[in-house]
Amino acid sequence: MSSAIRLESVTKRFGELTAVSELSLDVPPGSFLGLLGRNGAGKSTLIKMITGLMNPSSGTIQVLGEAVSARALEIKRRIGVMPEGTALLEGLTGPQYLRFIGCLHSLPDETIDERRRELFNILELEPGERTLIADYSYGMQKKIALCAALLHGPELVLLDEPFEGIDPISVRVVKDMLLGLSRKGTTLVLTSHALDLIETLCPVIAIIEKGKLVASGSVEELKTKHGDDMSLEDVFLKLMGGAKRDGELSW
Repeated sequence: MSSAIRLESVTKRFGELTAVSELSLDVPPGSFLGLLGRNGAGKSTLIKMITGLMNPSSGTIQVLGEAVSARALEIKRRIGVMPEGTALLEGLTGPQYLRFIGCLHSLPDETIDERRRELFNILELEPGERTLIADYSYGMQKKIALCAALLHGPELVLLDEPFEGIDPISVRVVKDMLLGLSRKGTTLVLTSHALDLIETLCPVIAIIEKGKLVASGSVEELKTKHGDDMSLEDVFLKLMGGAKRDGELSW
């Protein structure tokens, strides 16, 4: 069976800066992968390369059995992406934006409207028919970005910090939604700094530091390797060299 994502010795350089270095990773279909790393570790750069928004400096990337370098447009039709930030067309209303996204994926108008209503209902998103996305709260914009990523029923979904800025009740709703997609066989890749959420959601973890893969495997495998009594947070901190204890200000 082809991998949902296969990275082989992927490197991305920006001038003298190496954001991703010789990274190899295999994500089987139907996986729910938690991608972890501190700020600047290379997570968002990696997602941009997987989605074809950025080319690697070297190495190969296959997504859904296709080489991204050769089939980027076809792959984009089969995946859903919730990027870092929101990256929305803020001059549109929420329904207008989702109609635009649906049309890009050649969905019938009736399907777009039906799915949009269902997503809005589940996420309790009621912005007002004439309210522009520019006037939404940040949490509402995150929800619209999630709706856009899921609207066309993608085989693979990549979510960059989906829980950032949304309230605790919405966090629970989004968790249940993602778990439901996982049970149906959708492959999901999730980045988040909320390690407790990652631990409850993602059976498989990949941790990168300074653009390099430093650990991967199931949560149980990582705990067994680094200490059975550890939480995922403990494992992460150990791999990062621990947390500084001298953070007290001098004033």
